[in-house]
Amino acid sequence: MAASFQPALAFPRPAVARASPGAAAVAGPLARETAGLFALGDPTLDDRLGGGLPRAALHEVYAAADADIPAATGFAAALALRAVATGPAAGRTAGRVGAGRLVVWVRQDVLDLEAGGVYAPGLAELGLDPADLVLVRGRTVRDVLRAGVDAARCGGVGAVLIEAWGEARALDLTATRRLLLAAQASGAPTLLLRAGAEPAPSAAWTRWRVRAAPSRALAAAAPGCPAFALTLLRHREGIAPHDWRVEWNRDRRCFQEPPPRRDAPLSRPVAAVPADRPAAAGAGLRRAG
Repeated sequence: MAASFQPALAFPRPAVARASPGAAAVAGPLARETAGLFALGDPTLDDRLGGGLPRAALHEVYAAADADIPAATGFAAALALRAVATGPAAGRTAGRVGAGRLVVWVRQDVLDLEAGGVYAPGLAELGLDPADLVLVRGRTVRDVLRAGVDAARCGGVGAVLIEAWGEARALDLTATRRLLLAAQASGAPTLLLRAGAEPAPSAAWTRWRVRAAPSRALAAAAPGCPAFALTLLRHREGIAPHDWRVEWNRDRRCFQEPPPRRDAPLSRPVAAVPADRPAAAGAGLRRAG
């Protein structure tokens, strides 16, 4: 996310804010259609979460430090992609994230200066076709929240990603509860990405802290899959905090556990080999350990 992306797909705020009054009429059936969990793809992670994350809910993502904001953004975007890829419209698509199942990304303007702009080639490498993205920009946190709630209420949205900067009083318990209720009404997974902020009381169903992790090079020293060090800080169903290290598989659109490193140290000590002198004459090899 090093370069700024100002595409023609940037969606004007009024078009999102003026959602159809009839959207609430279909909220009930849509909520029933999308009820339940969406699995993240890694069995270890999903088992710990009881099968996955609630679809019709609000989930919070925090960067562990300012240097981890790109990693937190990548994790939140991948989470939105996973939710859409496993959603009700997934079986009716042909290789796209979702015909009529868009990812709506609501972003505060100041993030372009503090963390960098949305970068289309980077999104494509993550597996998100920019044609399946609606990018909404807001000047203040209140603007972002207003547009985010309207987007989360929309029945035709596959996932909503709301990105705000800093410690904002507007992001209080009441505001996050409004986001949660909107997600529950429409069934759209809603992700609140907090950059430059510390965890605070909220109505989010789960809260995550994300750090960047070293990726594992592929064959021929090709760049590896994006890797994340995750910490589940809070789960409203009482699941205890836990740490994971996962990779994002763009082709399968799922998270996966990285394989063991080949250069991992041996599990037990071995006898030292003399490197500065020849072995004693007639000395045989002796089994160590």
